[in-house]
Amino acid sequence: MVRNKPSPLARALRYAEQVAIGKIPACIYVRQACERQLRDLARRRFPYRFDPLLAERICRFAELLPHVKGPKAGERLELSPWQAFILTTAFGWVREDNGKRRFRRVYIEVPRGNGKTTMSDAPALYMLAADKEGGAEVYSAARSREQAKIAFWTAQQMVRRLPDLRRSLGVEVLAHRIVQARSASFFEAVSADADSLDGKNVHFGLIDELHAHRSRDVYDAIETGAGKRDQSMLWAITTAGSDKTGICFEQRAYVLNILKGTVKDENYFGIVYTIDDGDDWTAEATWRKANPNFGISVEPEHLLLQCRKAMQSPASKSSFMTKHLNVWIQTDQALFDMPAWERCSGPSLKMEQFEGEPCVIAVDLASKTDLAAVIVLFERQGKIIPFGRFYLPQSAIDGSRHTAYRGWAAKGWITPTPGDIIDFSVIEADLMSFKSRFQVRNIAYDPWQATQLATRLKDQGASVIEFRQTVANFSEPTKELDGLMRSGRIAHDGNPALSWMIGNVVGHYDAKDNVYPRKERAENKIDGAIALIMAIGLNMVPDERGNLDDFLANAVMR
Repeated sequence: MVRNKPSPLARALRYAEQVAIGKIPACIYVRQACERQLRDLARRRFPYRFDPLLAERICRFAELLPHVKGPKAGERLELSPWQAFILTTAFGWVREDNGKRRFRRVYIEVPRGNGKTTMSDAPALYMLAADKEGGAEVYSAARSREQAKIAFWTAQQMVRRLPDLRRSLGVEVLAHRIVQARSASFFEAVSADADSLDGKNVHFGLIDELHAHRSRDVYDAIETGAGKRDQSMLWAITTAGSDKTGICFEQRAYVLNILKGTVKDENYFGIVYTIDDGDDWTAEATWRKANPNFGISVEPEHLLLQCRKAMQSPASKSSFMTKHLNVWIQTDQALFDMPAWERCSGPSLKMEQFEGEPCVIAVDLASKTDLAAVIVLFERQGKIIPFGRFYLPQSAIDGSRHTAYRGWAAKGWITPTPGDIIDFSVIEADLMSFKSRFQVRNIAYDPWQATQLATRLKDQGASVIEFRQTVANFSEPTKELDGLMRSGRIAHDGNPALSWMIGNVVGHYDAKDNVYPRKERAENKIDGAIALIMAIGLNMVPDERGNLDDFLANAVMR
């Protein structure tokens, strides 16, 4: 006797339960997503309810659709448990008061080859033809027309192979659109290079490979268009990338905060498949954790070959980590261990908690049109505790492709100064404010840009010290910063601008193993990291100060 196959919802719930108890290996973010769903299902006083019929309906629809590529072409989709979990969670929840959809935004990050685009065509077609929405506008959106057409083309081929479904739903496949005439609904591909993304009345927006978007224009246009409807959904899918200033990493960070519970947003569902800190990236068990379709659409032999290649080449390792393990990278040879830096984050830390305590300050002034950095560094109970203040002209914020600048400015992580150049008087005022609030032992500055500012500070009674940006001055404090991170002897407030700049640093080593911090590309700013290294170097000098250059040079020689 053949047993009945478990329903998609049963498979989804079992998946969530097994991930939560550790029977299915998964990274912390997947566990948190599963625990969130199980916790919500158990809640009593909750403005949302889970409708099993809606959860099953989307999955039943998805499993009517055929594969269009590879050895399974022509066969119907069979949702893997993780795919059933995503679809049932995203579509099963509705508002208790009016039955409208709970989740309006979805973020799915999973390595290449796990079938995320094929899975995502199912909700796109469902929202076009089976969601009972009049005049539904469904878009496959991407950075380029070619990328946008990938998901759309797959959807076209799926529907073309299902004449019974086309007749039943009244769907017609055209060259550049899929339409349902009776509801005046359509599905088409759009991109950033389209004539206009404005004015869309979006019911469902499938945004493909979000990490590749150089600006936030597509995402913002689709999100704005989706706001015109009360049942709409924005569905973003991506692998990891390297641009931590872009819209993708911004959404990823927001999702991780939801999963951790530090941000409450009941209308955003997200899940991130990757590896955990400390995992052996060369082990098959790690590959399984990051790739939920391991052994199905992700071939173990292929990963083995890619891993062997990665073990022989730093560039190949970066590609393997990003594409196959979903680890975000920032540079090919980053100097600092970013997971270690992130473990030292303490969002509850505030500068106000250190009123009256001793500190040192370092100032790194770029040109008047670029980022300027100030680090105020305290030492308490054996730990180094830095706070960053960053300044940028408003025009540079408005004109930069680094869209995170605007968000950081809105949240106070960087300070905009009016006009096209930095107003150094704003920085001077902040420094004098710090002098009145804390016991400022010394202020370090690089004479190349800050001599005039240093003179003004000195005239107002501040103690200032030149800190020339040389290998002799920077090698020892750079190594010290690395050691502080790895040992957990540094604590910071999680300023994302500073974290971004720390991650941008690459190291240049000389024959004597001295290291000098550099940036790989002009747009990868490191000013905050430079100021932090200067502050650490200043803090390393004994209280009975001699010449700073001599002290650090002697430290390098030791």
